[in-house]
Amino acid sequence: MFLLLGLLLAVAALPVSHKEEKKAQQESVHQEENTVLEEKLRALLSEVEGVGEVKAMVMADEEKDAGGFYYSGTPKVTGVLIAAEGADRPVVVREIQEAVQALFQVEAHKIKVMKLK
Repeated sequence: MFLLLGLLLAVAALPVSHKEEKKAQQESVHQEENTVLEEKLRALLSEVEGVGEVKAMVMADEEKDAGGFYYSGTPKVTGVLIAAEGADRPVVVREIQEAVQALFQVEAHKIKVMKLK
């Protein structure tokens, strides 16, 4: 009887640990997707005249966006932070903001562009 009870408890515990493992895997994939988006954005913006060196941080929900940047099924972007050498010029800031809005369909108030030191 104790053997049966022990087996039942062990089986009941399996789905809980599996859910935690799956959640950890999803978080890892989510972070990797954000990193890929940040690198692509950084590479693209750094090629634009006047922008200079760029660092980017993309915040995204786990919810998927069907019309995302580069491929369907990207995380839904909720905010973007850009640090760029050329951000001391208003024209460059505006161009960066417009590019991010076009790429991620993010409202302007969710984009912050700062001067990189």
